[in-house]
Amino acid sequence: MVVLDGSVLSRLYPRVSRYNSPYPAHDAGCAVDLYPDGSDGPDGRALAAPSPVAGAVVDTRTVACPQRPYATDTDHLIVIDTGSHLARILHVEPAVSPGDTVAVGESLGSLVRSGFFAPWVTNHIHLGFREHGQNAVRASGSLPVTLDVAVRPAPWDGTATVTAVGDTWARLDAPSHPAPGDGYAGLATDGGGVVDGGLPHYETGYATTDADPVAVLGRAVGDRVSERTVAWRDTVGVTVDDTAVQGLSLWLGRDELGCTVVAPGHDHAVGDRVAVAVDTRAADTE
Repeated sequence: MVVLDGSVLSRLYPRVSRYNSPYPAHDAGCAVDLYPDGSDGPDGRALAAPSPVAGAVVDTRTVACPQRPYATDTDHLIVIDTGSHLARILHVEPAVSPGDTVAVGESLGSLVRSGFFAPWVTNHIHLGFREHGQNAVRASGSLPVTLDVAVRPAPWDGTATVTAVGDTWARLDAPSHPAPGDGYAGLATDGGGVVDGGLPHYETGYATTDADPVAVLGRAVGDRVSERTVAWRDTVGVTVDDTAVQGLSLWLGRDELGCTVVAPGHDHAVGDRVAVAVDTRAADTE
């Protein structure tokens, strides 16, 4: 288990997410996505990608990725020896080379809009770890990661205002951070914990509640498969104003919270008031 320093996360990354991805490392709780200041800018790029770790750069690679009209067709891997582990960093075009040493917060390069991203995903740093002697280039094999941060639950009644839109998504101003700037917060479960991830458009999510099943907005949405990992139920859906959407993109926020509705082909506009609900009617009819 690798423990990430909460003070580093809080200083450098306004948003973090462990499970907001369809890839196996996230499903297993072995990676975290870090969103630096500026990663939500108008052109989708941050000016720099601050390093979450200190150490010596041991490798950089450029790799092909799926071709998407909204993304580049190559991605990048940076491997840093932290002394205790090998850190694997993805989605950053490196401005560093093997043999360089980096400090926490030093720029590693520029974020790239990777073809591995879904269109509703904003640019970020993907971070995972390997033991010394492990192959750090292969996609599989990362170690479990935990975040040394307290996370406040943010209750929500499902109502919100649309603050930004894209072809496949609409950003909402709720749930609201209960204490902006004073640590991370996440959408509250009905049991008092928080959830993180793509609900339910990715297979698993993160929940800090001990309750099983995990419930959100008055409905049971998933079943615990490990201490922090929840498998979303196949019968769960999300609606906005009674219209089915693909899901909710959730994260942990430091200064503000909110969430993103994943809804290709939607007709929402900035300023719209909407009502979000969890739909389990398929389960209710069994």
